[in-house]
Amino acid sequence: MLHDMPELLDAGLILLGIFILGFFALKTNFPNVILFILFGIGLGKFLTDNEILHFAGEVAIVLLFFMLGLEFSIKRLAKIAKKVWTSGLLDIFLSLVVSMLVAFGFGMDWGTAFLIGGITYATSSSITVKLLADKERMANAETEFVLGVLIFEDLIAPMIAAILMALSAGEGFGSKDFFLLAGKIILLAAVAIILGKTLFKKFEVFLEKVEDEDFKYALLVGLAVVFAGFAMYMGLSEVLGAFLAGVMLAEAGKSENIQNTVSPIRDLLLPVFFIHFGTTISLGEGVPMIPLLIVLLIWSMLAKILVGMIGGRMYGLSPRVALRAGLSLCARGEFSVVIAAFAISSIKVFSGVYIVAAAALGMLLFNFAPKITRMIYGEPVAKVKSTKLPY
Repeated sequence: MLHDMPELLDAGLILLGIFILGFFALKTNFPNVILFILFGIGLGKFLTDNEILHFAGEVAIVLLFFMLGLEFSIKRLAKIAKKVWTSGLLDIFLSLVVSMLVAFGFGMDWGTAFLIGGITYATSSSITVKLLADKERMANAETEFVLGVLIFEDLIAPMIAAILMALSAGEGFGSKDFFLLAGKIILLAAVAIILGKTLFKKFEVFLEKVEDEDFKYALLVGLAVVFAGFAMYMGLSEVLGAFLAGVMLAEAGKSENIQNTVSPIRDLLLPVFFIHFGTTISLGEGVPMIPLLIVLLIWSMLAKILVGMIGGRMYGLSPRVALRAGLSLCARGEFSVVIAAFAISSIKVFSGVYIVAAAALGMLLFNFAPKITRMIYGEPVAKVKSTKLPY
């Protein structure tokens, strides 16, 4: 709590801070996500255990992934999964395995190396999706590939967290544990598919009959949070549950009504998530292991660029678009924070600094991706439409 003030007063001051930073970002075109994270780091010394901030951040990330799931019906999701699995495996090797080997080469034991590899692995879905929307790039040719890679990572990252949870408790994590975890994910996905095909098949029609907007808010947010909570009850990630809840409702057909209802709540709460993320980072007494930090930052950016350039080409993108996809995948964020929570002492400080730096560098690369691709490949050639008159 900020100087023992009431939590409600803390929350009000934070909302005013969000307005000021958002207004500044709008006028300067500076990425507002970085400002929110830095704001959270600044508040970290004074703001502790604020339940309102924590809860609002949790709901925000749930709604973000819920709305992401609304973009994907089962048919479209299966089509993307079929095309992106090779890129996903390449991503695991470059972003997780190679980063583990780098950490091991710097003297880390295998357990710590796996933790560091987990922190460097997953692209921040929340940052990337928000930037895609803010920069009006949702309709770009590479966006479906980028979202496919994010979805693949969202399925793998909870498994990494579960393994780390077992290791931190001093327990082993064998093949039996892995298959149990995979079974839970398959079961949750099956529940979402079955409900989407049956109970929620005509959900959009039902929602149009609900005239009171307040009840719509309660219904939609409630569905997203319940499914996210059920995923956590099963020992899985809440973001995976929220995403599957969105997929479930996507089966109803058109989802514009749902998106229009949920968007204002998500947009209000999402900055709170980034601020709360910042408050969890403690810089402590300086930055440890700077050489390893620099090497990992360089490699982790390069790894995602390679995932885009190689994986994007396998996906069917042109070299120009594949490079732009890779440059758009570099930001790290929420899953890195979850995994960094298993770290202790200097490794935790190291992880916090890495996440902030990787988020900032990733967002810069995202913003400059169109310019970089033009520098390398030149201006795109516009297709000339035929002006011949039919005979």
